[in-house]
Amino acid sequence: MKGISMKRRNVLAVIVAALVFASCNRTAQSAKQEKQQVEANKTSEKAVQTITSQDFKMKIMDYEKETQWKFKGDKPAIVDFYATWCGPCKIMSPILEQLAGKYKGRIDVYQIDIDKEREVAMQFGIQSIPAFLMIPKSGRPQMIVGAHDQAEFEQIIKENLLK
Repeated sequence: MKGISMKRRNVLAVIVAALVFASCNRTAQSAKQEKQQVEANKTSEKAVQTITSQDFKMKIMDYEKETQWKFKGDKPAIVDFYATWCGPCKIMSPILEQLAGKYKGRIDVYQIDIDKEREVAMQFGIQSIPAFLMIPKSGRPQMIVGAHDQAEFEQIIKENLLK
């Protein structure tokens, strides 16, 4: 009886040692992959630019000085009003990144966190998010609310911003 229990102990010890070794190896691989991903993100430039209220006033419109819409940009733009806790905003983020990359040089794409930049959100009456301010090079901007798929956004871009 004592011999069987010793065998079981040895087998159990080998199994535990193998599991510990395997989990440590996976952790090291995961840490290496995570480090590579962070480095890749640092080197790749985000196509969507995160802006503040100050940036908005300098690049898009100074709503403190102007009473009428006066766009400061030199090409059409999209402003994404979002919040970090918003599920539909998170869904839209990669779509906007793809569109910003596709139309780079022809359209500027910005995002502004309404929780950090409440002033801009109040100026534009943002009550539901995601909300997108579609700004043609000339003319009045259009506000679009809610999540849309990439095809819908491309149609809006072609019909309203790149006409």
